[in-house]
Parts: sequence; C-alpha cells; structure tokens
Amino acid sequence: MTLPAAAAFDLAFWISACAIVALLVVSAFFSGSETALTAASRPSLRARADRGDRGARAALVVTEDSEQLIGSLLLGNNVVNIFAASLATALMTRLFGDSGVALATLVMTTLVLIFSEVLPKTYAITLPEAVAARVARPVQILTRVLTPVVSLVRMIVRGILMLFGVRTDPTKQVFRIHEEIAGALSLGESEGTVAKEDRDRLLGALDLGNRTVEEVMRHRSQVEMIDADAGPDVILTAVLASPHTRVPLYKGERENVVGVLHAKDLLRAVEKVVRGEDGNFSSVRELDVMKIAMKPYFVPETTPLDEQMREFLKRRTHFALVVDEYGDLRGLVTLEDILEEIVGEITDEFDVAREAQLKRTETGDYLVDGTMTIRDLNRAMDWQLPDDEANTIAGLVIHEAQMIPTEGQVFSFHGFRFEVISRKENRIARMKIRPL
Repeated sequence: MTLPAAAAFDLAFWISACAIVALLVVSAFFSGSETALTAASRPSLRARADRGDRGARAALVVTEDSEQLIGSLLLGNNVVNIFAASLATALMTRLFGDSGVALATLVMTTLVLIFSEVLPKTYAITLPEAVAARVARPVQILTRVLTPVVSLVRMIVRGILMLFGVRTDPTKQVFRIHEEIAGALSLGESEGTVAKEDRDRLLGALDLGNRTVEEVMRHRSQVEMIDADAGPDVILTAVLASPHTRVPLYKGERENVVGVLHAKDLLRAVEKVVRGEDGNFSSVRELDVMKIAMKPYFVPETTPLDEQMREFLKRRTHFALVVDEYGDLRGLVTLEDILEEIVGEITDEFDVAREAQLKRTETGDYLVDGTMTIRDLNRAMDWQLPDDEANTIAGLVIHEAQMIPTEGQVFSFHGFRFEVISRKENRIARMKIRPL
C-alpha cells in the first residue's frame, strides 16, 4: 500500500535519503582506497615520502600488511553497501509497497555500480600514488579500529584454506620489487619506450642473485694454463703470447693448480733480474716463478653471481678458480664474466678474434656455436629456451636427446628445430636452429 505524497516525503524520508547518499560516498571512498593502495607503486611512494610527503609515508606503512589492509577495506565496504541497500529497500517499500523491493534492487545496483565502484576506481587507477597518499591516514585509522574483527576473519579464512591444503604466508608481501621492475621493463620494451639493450642490462643486473658462477665460468677445457715445472724463459714466452693477464700454473696435471701468475708481476721480476749487478737476459732462466705467483683463489660453482662480485671487490681481485663439491677443478671465473651478464660481451685489442657464435643464414636459420650459453642466445633472440638442466646450447640438445648426437641428426623440442652441423670428438661444435 502506497502512502499519500505529503506523508511519503516527510522528515523520515529525507533522513533515509541523505543516509543512503552518505553511505554511497563512504562506499566510494572504500572502493577508491582499495584500488589506489593496491595499484600504487611502492618505489614511487618511497620517492614521494623522501621528499617529505607524510601521506605517502603513511601509505607505505599501511600497505606493509596487505592482508590486513584488504580485509579492513572489504569489511567496511560490504557493511556500508548492505546497510545502504537495506535503507533503500525500506524506503522504497514504504513508498511503493511490495514492488519497492525490486525497484530498490535496481536503483541501488545502478547507483553502487556507477558512483561507488566504477567512478572512484577509475579515478584511483588514474592517479594511484596521489590518491593513496590522500586516503592513507583515514585508512590507517580504520585498519586499527577493525583489527580484532579482521583478525578473526583471517583466522577463519586460513582455517578453510588449510582444509584444502593451501597454506598462506603472512609475511609474504604482494608487492615484489624485482617482479614489478622486470614486468615494467618488459612492458616498456614491447611498447617501444625502453630500448632492448637497456632492458637486457637492467634485467641482467637484477638477475645476478639468481645466477651462479657455474653458469658464466669458462670451462676448464678452454682455460689456458702453464706448467710450473717449465723453464722460466718458456713461461715468460707463454705469458707474453697469451691474451690474458693472469694465467694459472699447474704441477703434474692440470687439476693441480698451484698458483696464478700475473703478467705484470712476472715482468717486474724479469726487470729486476736483468737490471741487477750481474744481470743479463740469460739470468731469466734462474728465476723462481713460484715465488712470483699468487696463491690461487678457489670458489664453489654454486656461488651466486652477486655474492661473487662483492667478494671480488672485497678481495680486490678479478680472478677465481671454480671447483665442484668434490674439490675438482671445473673452470675459472673473472669479474669481467660477471659484468658481461649486465653489459654484454666485453672485448679489447688483445682478445683473440673468433668466429661469431650466432649467425643468421639466408634461409632464415641460425648457425649457433655449441658452446654458446642458452642465456646469451635467449637475450640475443628474445627466445625462451629453458636453462634449468643445461647452460649451453649443446648441453640442452644432449639433455633432450639423451645421447651424444652425430652430424646431421635433427631434433625438435621447445618449439625449435635443432640440426647438428659439426661435432668435435664428443662435443657438439656447431648446429643450426630454426623456430618452428
């Protein structure tokens, strides 16, 4: 039964109408706050806080516990929306009778969708850091007030999840800095705002902690060594002929490294002998090379690259020999090898010219050196070949084929066609790769 117009629009009507409008505004505040605080970049908030923005500093604090934040905002938003819908239903029923329930549902759905959800969230996503800084303080007060209720809700939710075998980590943050930066760089490169070379350098620096020495070292089969028992004149000739400044010395077998000879140390010793009172060039044969050599520095093959780089800087050295868990020599790593993971290949006038590891043919295939690392190939071609089981392209083919392929054999896996072009002994020297 509907009321007369004069009785319908009385004081109670206007109080209820104003209350509904106020509740919609509060609901809009909760929706916008949730979007702004979850979408705001913590590095941007940190920059604003460093410039003296107290709101940004409060936003950093309130977003530390994302579960508490989301729980408080959702609780407040749902309570407000349900209360507003109840008031609207009572008001419409009073005006239009039983049909007022359907009318209240339609009207409130439209008002909540437009004014309490889409509008505030669109505004918040447009200016997330600015909005987050403005709403952080009242939201901080709200989370403190609702802490007991939200804590109870969290316990119930975690208990239900545990029944399904899902365990939550309360210390885990939603905002992962590395993933956020990597995603932004990849998105920027795809949109053309970030150069591929810049993206590769920045991602290489971020990824140092996830890479190990084993992945960038020079294998022992490629390490240039000198027999410490050879004559000093022979060693001098070998050092001068080498493109490397530091050369490992071994005795008996190559696994038995006894020192590392620096070219400058050797030349200083030679000058001292030659310029002595009885010195002449033939006196070099009496030089004791082991007294000049430095003590070898060994590192485990599982050492992360960022940790090894810090160790190089701390020790003020650029050269280390890599050993496995049994203490056997695996290869060597230098500071330059680690820096190349960031800036790419570094060469100088003394580096020996070698055939390019990657070359495109006229048919669209790629000729690839078997020793080329999977990581370098992925960076050069923007491919996604897995490097979990092998470091080099040859190692990947051997792992997938479960055999040492012969020349001419063809394999297809991971969306690529691999053809073995040449093989040296048991090593794949060169292959042809084509995306399928």
